[in-house]
Amino acid sequence: MICTEDLSKKFDEFQAVDAVSLDIPDGRVLALLGPNGAGKTTTVRMLSSILIPSRGRAWVAGFDTVIQAAQVRACVGVLTENHGLYNRMPAGEYLNFFGQLYGLDAQQRQAQANKLLEHFGLAPNVRQPIGEFSKGMRQKLALARALLHNPPVLLLDEPTSAMDPESARLVRDAIRTLRSEERTIVICTHNLAEAEELADQIAIIRQGRIIANGSPQELKMRMLGAAEYEIRLAVHLNGARPSLPEGVRLTASGSDWLRFQTGNPLNSNPLVLKYLVEQGLPIVSLQEVPRSLEQVYLQAISAAEMEQGARVR
Repeated sequence: MICTEDLSKKFDEFQAVDAVSLDIPDGRVLALLGPNGAGKTTTVRMLSSILIPSRGRAWVAGFDTVIQAAQVRACVGVLTENHGLYNRMPAGEYLNFFGQLYGLDAQQRQAQANKLLEHFGLAPNVRQPIGEFSKGMRQKLALARALLHNPPVLLLDEPTSAMDPESARLVRDAIRTLRSEERTIVICTHNLAEAEELADQIAIIRQGRIIANGSPQELKMRMLGAAEYEIRLAVHLNGARPSLPEGVRLTASGSDWLRFQTGNPLNSNPLVLKYLVEQGLPIVSLQEVPRSLEQVYLQAISAAEMEQGARVR
């Protein structure tokens, strides 16, 4: 659904995006993670045919973002940091206006606008001028505009920015319901918890370059090593170090618990339980030690900084 090859954008001497190559299939939610100024927004603007790349190419829903810009704009819904809302317009008229631009007939415009306003809790504000909206209300209206024509591709730049927790949860729930085999969603964010909750593919961007790309589990394995598991025991170890199967590494232990790493938990974990029981160590629980996307992100950034430092030297 979205494919980029060597996608790059330079503003005078500043390289905003540098050689970004991505393949995002139908039905995938990609979180583009990075700090402010990393190149997320510039990438989205090229994917939505707002900016022309300095180098490389991109295709969205099968259309070239430069040669077929009109077709690209027709099949994407875009939520940008700067919404471009018309402050003097009531919310209902605003959505009706954009529905006309998207080529929807009067019945479609009315039905879609009513549905989205109701969903985002804005129905009571349909006649209220947008200039009187709070930041969170404006964000929800901008998202409703992006969804108005039911696009197969959604490009969301900081979709829950400036929202209170309840509104942010509503938007995240909406994004989950929008997932389908026919729709691709790109979320630009620096909210790591949000990315881990919503995305099945993560791309970390730093200084315009993709430094890590894969599923959350793939990135955790690549950056943090094999999964770690913790076993709680019904007895005290008293300093003993129980024996474990081959290929399983003991990483830590306490009075009544131990942790181990294995690259093949499907086969190794049953053996670990068998070994411990045979050594007279009754087991209370076995669970994977949680590893956050924040750990992956910090490791990727650290590795990129070390690589850059080595090149400079």
